Amino acid sequence: MSVGEGPPVSLTEIFRRLIASTGPISLSQFMGEANARYYSSRDPFGHQGDFITAPEISQMFGELIGLWLVDIWTRAGRPGQVIYVELGPGRGTLASDALRVMGRYGLSPEVHFVEASDTLRHRQLEAVPDAIWHHDLSTVPTDRPLLLIANEFLDALPIRQLIRTANGWREVMVAVDGERFVGVPGDRPMDAALPADRVDSPEGTLIETSPAASAVLQEASVRLASQGGAALFIDYGHDAPRSGSTFQAIRSHRKVHPFDTPGEADLTAHVDFASLVPVVRENGARWLGTVTQGAFLQALGIAERAQALVNSAPQHREAIESAKERLVGPDQMGELFKVFGMAGRDWPDGAGF
Repeated sequence: MSVGEGPPVSLTEIFRRLIASTGPISLSQFMGEANARYYSSRDPFGHQGDFITAPEISQMFGELIGLWLVDIWTRAGRPGQVIYVELGPGRGTLASDALRVMGRYGLSPEVHFVEASDTLRHRQLEAVPDAIWHHDLSTVPTDRPLLLIANEFLDALPIRQLIRTANGWREVMVAVDGERFVGVPGDRPMDAALPADRVDSPEGTLIETSPAASAVLQEASVRLASQGGAALFIDYGHDAPRSGSTFQAIRSHRKVHPFDTPGEADLTAHVDFASLVPVVRENGARWLGTVTQGAFLQALGIAERAQALVNSAPQHREAIESAKERLVGPDQMGELFKVFGMAGRDWPDGAGF
């Protein structure tokens, strides 16, 4: 280590200095910078990390996603050149399982990953050596249909919280109170940022929006409209408008306060899928529907796939059945997680919707 170098400054200290200098910062900035630091510095997945995603629970998840893509590709006329694109592909587990199944049915697309973390890119390289990496969708080829998957991607994008105060709508900002970060209403009127049907909500109402999620869906919709293809966005969230805070943090598989250790925990919020439907339609793509993960996987045949795995490895029956229940059980991931489907204008409807 060179003279004068030391450990990196914590994001907590950086935020404290920033707030002391310029005043409260937006929750969107707090969440965005915290997650950028968090994902760039670790592999957060699995039992040794902070959380487990569906592809890591069972191979059945990625396999059924692969079958869904094969089915819609086949009914679209089996176009010869397509691109598999995954946003935030984690360890590459979902892609590996899906591509294995797709290959059995003659679908071998070029693979493109949108991933900003060098740490995770190394893990993805081990799982899918032929992948091509991008920092965002803008550099993904524009001349072929897309088969786009995003599992637990939107929930980590920055949100904005708006609260109705006695003086009108204000954005929730992050300030310092003693040793802690706290949320406080800002001083700028934000009525214009509200949907028209929510402006008259009672005092104390809190509404979350995600301009970042809308921007991703806008770009994906434009791509599908011009290139053709289909997309699945899978995440926890709601398919009808709601109010109240869903901002949360996970560390070592436990919920912690989201303001406690920025950059050291996964900050997320529930995805407002209802607000994304108009984005899809306004940008020329088709919305296939929003269904629960449990209903979607059951429609695709997860029970039959689980039984086939049990038949081939009866000694693992309990683990296989447990994994299936975790993916589809209404009190586990089955109801809270939603599957949001999109397609190009001339592409068929997707199975399970």
